[in-house]
Amino acid sequence: MLMMDIRFLSDKKFLVFCARFLIGFLIFYFGTRAIIGLSSPSGNYSPFVAQYLDFVTALKKLLIYFVQIILSVFGVNASEGPEFRVGIVGGKSVIVSMSCVGYTVYSVWLAYVIASDTATRLKWFWVFFGLFILFFINCIRITAFLYTYDKGTTMPLGLDHHTWFNLLAYLAIFVMIYFYEQQQASYLKRHQHA
Repeated sequence: MLMMDIRFLSDKKFLVFCARFLIGFLIFYFGTRAIIGLSSPSGNYSPFVAQYLDFVTALKKLLIYFVQIILSVFGVNASEGPEFRVGIVGGKSVIVSMSCVGYTVYSVWLAYVIASDTATRLKWFWVFFGLFILFFINCIRITAFLYTYDKGTTMPLGLDHHTWFNLLAYLAIFVMIYFYEQQQASYLKRHQHA
């Protein structure tokens, strides 16, 4: 009979990290969902939240803006349409919906970095670096989806664009965690000998 080694449950540092991560993720994820709900004219609309706290709408506009830039680099003209649409001029368009923003992966990344026990300066760098990488992957995903949709083809391997985004975003998170932990260990080693 296989016995599972549960000694890690006595590691207080690990348990504190897990608690911080879980609480952070829940705050970021459900906080974003609350802002989406309170910013929407239907339901429990809050003019204050819609005017001052609605970062999700700003993210959608930023995604649309960068999709247009990326397409223009490849000589494809795109324009913004009503209701958060972005389309190829003379071609098809897609709606950048709330599910396209990527707030779940942002929440995972933010919760991980904030839960770790390292210098604030290092945390700030990795928060912004990670958010930028995840945002860039999202821009590429929406660009690729719009382009393949306009051409009447499918995304590579027949996977939908949400699946591609999740695969690439979580792969990026694991790679960033590796380098973040390496930098954190190096930082701690330098400051222990100082």
